[in-house]
Amino acid sequence: MRTLALLCSSLLLAVPQVAAAQSSTPCLTPREFTALSTYALPSVISGTSRACATALPAGAFLRQGGTELAQRYATGKAKAWPEAKSAFLKMASAKDAGSARLFATMPDDALQQIADAAFAGIVTGQIKPDSCTTIDRVVALLAPLPPENTAELIAVAVGLGSKAGTSKLGNLPLCKA
Repeated sequence: MRTLALLCSSLLLAVPQVAAAQSSTPCLTPREFTALSTYALPSVISGTSRACATALPAGAFLRQGGTELAQRYATGKAKAWPEAKSAFLKMASAKDAGSARLFATMPDDALQQIADAAFAGIVTGQIKPDSCTTIDRVVALLAPLPPENTAELIAVAVGLGSKAGTSKLGNLPLCKA
């Protein structure tokens, strides 16, 4: 479970941190979180592969198959985008309503470029080299799964805490499942 938590935390690191949640702040539904996971996984995998490139041996999964896995997982991005966009805008609104309004007026292709760069870049800057071996192992174990199953598995793992009201993406709460 700790290893799955590391992979989940890699995804969570990719999402901008938001201001402290207030009682009036909306929550992310399990469906929105799954869509956001589906959309973000290719960027997270790419960012993780880059962040861990020097910390992993040449034969490590991320060094050998990370690019291919990210490309395979990218097949679900377009379908997930409408709900992922909603989640992204909800998170932006919780942090800064002005930014959310700006993002909401952007064409999808421009907003997707911002989201992709944020997901990959934040992960690249946050992963510690000593966690790369464990993350590589988890990604290798999850790689045979279809992208939808991996995203759903991450959502379920994170959602377990939402039953107790403790799961958050940054400071934005996940709706109770």
